[in-house]
Amino acid sequence: MEFKHKPVLLDEAIRSLDIKPDGIYVDGTVGGAGHSLEIVKRLTTGKLFAFDRDPQAVAVARERLSGFHATVIEDNFDNMREALIRCGVTSVDGVLLDLGVSSYQLDNASRGFSYRNDAPLDMRMSSSGITAADVVNTYSAEELTRVFRDYGEERFAAKIASRIVAERQKKSINGTLQLANLIASCMPPAARRDGNPARRCFQALRIEVNGELESLGKVLDQAFDLLSVGGVLAIITFHSLEDRAVKLKFKEFCTGCTCPADFPVCVCGKTPRGEPVTRKPILPGEEEINENPRSRSAKLRAVKKIQGDKQ
Repeated sequence: MEFKHKPVLLDEAIRSLDIKPDGIYVDGTVGGAGHSLEIVKRLTTGKLFAFDRDPQAVAVARERLSGFHATVIEDNFDNMREALIRCGVTSVDGVLLDLGVSSYQLDNASRGFSYRNDAPLDMRMSSSGITAADVVNTYSAEELTRVFRDYGEERFAAKIASRIVAERQKKSINGTLQLANLIASCMPPAARRDGNPARRCFQALRIEVNGELESLGKVLDQAFDLLSVGGVLAIITFHSLEDRAVKLKFKEFCTGCTCPADFPVCVCGKTPRGEPVTRKPILPGEEEINENPRSRSAKLRAVKKIQGDKQ
């Protein structure tokens, strides 16, 4: 199966980065190299460092970016600072993170991300670590409830978790359709009509398996700290949990004085380290949504670094 992935908000992301031909840039989620190709085409003496933890994506990206000023690194983006230091890089002019699952990962049934095709419950973006089957078959009802509630915002989380624990006593749950059908059976008819009833739980399992929110929390500060003054951090999110984390962190970067409102003068001495590139999140247009329905929930936020030392 060919590694295909249509980059979301491509033009908007490239504009936000304001690429300099001699700049150093990072694509933290190279995937099929869609965003990366548009970055490297704009470089002359500059260089791109592209990360991905999916070995299949890394192999494809290395082929597609060969001949350009690019280095593809097989690693999680939350290790970018250490990886870049090993490459002799201590500051960059822009970082792009596209947090969505690639179309290849979703469409390749064997990866176990989709609730529409029967496949082993895997969901790993890399080739190591726990699988979704491990989570479903070993977590307690309380742990499963937490995952479905906190990461999937699933209102029937406790009921689904209890049903999973009961069913796995009879037979282990190892298939995507087996789990999807079990989840659907816990839903009232009205909830089943509101899109696929398994989508929130599958999202939650994917986030748990890959530690996505933990990785995002680790990368936000280090990516911003890596920026040179004038550099841009641009992030594309696909669900409210990611977007909320990015929004709050960007607000922190752009906030100055934190003294109480009743102080006559500032005593903390804090000044903003960044300024918004996007005052509001940039959303895909109708044309892009029609061409790529998976872009519907995407949001792009970007922030520019305006001073260096952290205060």
